[in-house]
Amino acid sequence: MTQYPENSPFNPDNEAAYLHWRSNKLANHPVVIEELMVNIEDPFAVSEQEKQQLLDKISRCNMAIYQIHPKEEHVQDKHFLEELGKQFGLSHLDNNLYADEDAISSLKVTAEKAGKGYIPYTNRPIAWHTDGYYNTGQTQVRAMLLHCVQPATDGGKNQLLDHEMAYLMLRDKNPAYIEALSRPDAMSIPANIQDGKMIREAVTGPVFSVDSNGHLHMRYTARTRSIEWLDDPLVQEAKQALLEILKSPSPYHLEGKLESGQGLICNNVLHTRTPFEENSERLLYRARYFDRIS
Repeated sequence: MTQYPENSPFNPDNEAAYLHWRSNKLANHPVVIEELMVNIEDPFAVSEQEKQQLLDKISRCNMAIYQIHPKEEHVQDKHFLEELGKQFGLSHLDNNLYADEDAISSLKVTAEKAGKGYIPYTNRPIAWHTDGYYNTGQTQVRAMLLHCVQPATDGGKNQLLDHEMAYLMLRDKNPAYIEALSRPDAMSIPANIQDGKMIREAVTGPVFSVDSNGHLHMRYTARTRSIEWLDDPLVQEAKQALLEILKSPSPYHLEGKLESGQGLICNNVLHTRTPFEENSERLLYRARYFDRIS
């Protein structure tokens, strides 16, 4: 099982620390997506006030949404995204499969990538997940920037849920569920094999873990083809309870659609995507990081 620091609110055995953290979390969490919005004048030089506004929102719910004027010359090239990330302590990009040469992915409908089963490059819906749930160890995705260049005319909305809120709601149901999903063998991601070539080996790990600084991390996907759950009654029960939480509306499920010039900056929160029209010119840039926002 994941080893939690003794004084951590995420330690299933520290009820007092959990209740204190829970009270603060519920009191400060945004309940409408508009509360996440912050305007940025220059992504290459975020002002101290803009930065503090973003960090305040991230401290409350692990995410914020920035707005940059979409017609500004400096956002026509995605180089600005890497520079924006650095100002929040994000410097180690995950150069994942099908990312561009600069390790930032251009998410648009692409027949070749879609044909290999990569849903972000289709117009199909995407179920609840955290990014890079198949990454392990030091390569786990702890933060993400998702910038909208061109939204879909119809569809392409996102639901967002702070992974700490998912933990809170699941622990309130049954603390044993947390222990079950903290097992190092709770879930396995099958190997990625294409045309007989091993792209990535099968990986096994927990859903919930805590990093060396005491921050909660979550790896998850609701896709049934991309995950195998441990054949254990409590793990199976916990998995189903978590799915019910994700599918059930709450004040903490935030929904919206990124417009041109807007971007999500987050500590890899849970999110979804609705389908959009087939011939859409929708384009988003995605940068995944091994770092956590600081």
